[in-house]
Amino acid sequence: MMQTRSLASTAALVAAVVLGGLVLFQLALAIGVPWGDASYGGAEATLPTHLRATSLGAVVFWSLVILIVLRRGGYQVWTPLPVAWLPVVTWVLVGLMVVACVVNALTPSAIERAIWLPVSVALLATLITVQVTADPSPAHVEGDVS
Repeated sequence: MMQTRSLASTAALVAAVVLGGLVLFQLALAIGVPWGDASYGGAEATLPTHLRATSLGAVVFWSLVILIVLRRGGYQVWTPLPVAWLPVVTWVLVGLMVVACVVNALTPSAIERAIWLPVSVALLATLITVQVTADPSPAHVEGDVS
């Protein structure tokens, strides 16, 4: 019998892939790749030191978000938070994506808006899907590894 993925696990995987692209973009910015026109309002192609440090922090943050979303979607991965917190944290991430959609819609940088508004909308849709279709029990994954 063929096993199918749940909608939550599929949405979590899609979100993780998109977030992985975001992590790679932020890492590129942190090491000095001149893609600043597509970030931070598009003010400078090569970011100054303080924004490169911010991008490095974003690499860590979004990497942890990937683990949280995958776990909420039913994958057995370590998370930096207790499993019982994941339903609430996922709603917080949904709220963060609403803010990201607004900010990316209002950015003065056309290239930033063209890239990151669709990404933000896709992440918002996948995170909502994960949240509303995931098992309501916080301990829905066997062998809690958090």
